[in-house]
Amino acid sequence: MQRREFLGALTGTSLGALLNGSLNELAQAQNDTQGASSRNSGPSQFPPNATIILVHAAWADGSCWHKIILPLKRRGLHVICAPIPLTSLTHDAAALSQVLERTSGPVVLVGHAYSGAVIAAVPNDRIKSLVYVTALAPDEGETVAKVFYLNPNSPQAPKMVADSHGLVWLPDDAFSQAITHKASADESIIAAALQRPLAVDCIKEPAPTPTWKTKPTWFLVAEDDRMISPKTQHFMADRMGAKIHAYPVDHSPMISAPHVVMEVILEAAHETIGA
Repeated sequence: MQRREFLGALTGTSLGALLNGSLNELAQAQNDTQGASSRNSGPSQFPPNATIILVHAAWADGSCWHKIILPLKRRGLHVICAPIPLTSLTHDAAALSQVLERTSGPVVLVGHAYSGAVIAAVPNDRIKSLVYVTALAPDEGETVAKVFYLNPNSPQAPKMVADSHGLVWLPDDAFSQAITHKASADESIIAAALQRPLAVDCIKEPAPTPTWKTKPTWFLVAEDDRMISPKTQHFMADRMGAKIHAYPVDHSPMISAPHVVMEVILEAAHETIGA
């Protein structure tokens, strides 16, 4: 055999072996993934159109829930991270109402911090329960600012001052010191980079009659919260008659302790929209 033919045959054989090996590895990886998926899935305990709507807080967007989305989906729940404009309580409630129009079945609303006021401002019969994640819950006629300052907050909490446009931005170090202080340094940096400003109108507008007066509620109290006093959280949770889960977590447990948030959401879902 001539040298060129020999090299061609050798190369073809090597590529064939390599290709076969790669295909075998790919098939094995697919089998492993399917096996893991079947272990995590199984029959859903919820109606096929049951939905969890996650509502972000001030200085955040829907990406703050990224550790919660897939675990909820794996349990057979539809998940939506509702984007709210953070321009006024009325505007934010209207935006959440538009997201609700995308659903057709029973819904659990989950609000973090400021958005606790938002989830209670949307009346809809398909909303079966409300979950408050270290959130604010003004009563009728109260403002978010009133309940936020009900008790002294932590010395690490940032000073909040509006700019010339009526928007409140936080300094970057506010995240590592007060909002995500139990998360990793990288997660705090990312949260600071993603922050969206809060309009002053959001916290000065009186709340309408809250739906927590008539719907089942759950409240995750963050005992190590440096933004909203744990004493204030307990007061609001007791006032609404919520089922309270208190943990030594920070202001953003969906980032720093997602398993805790999952526990509370799933309890509310099983009790109010379970099949």
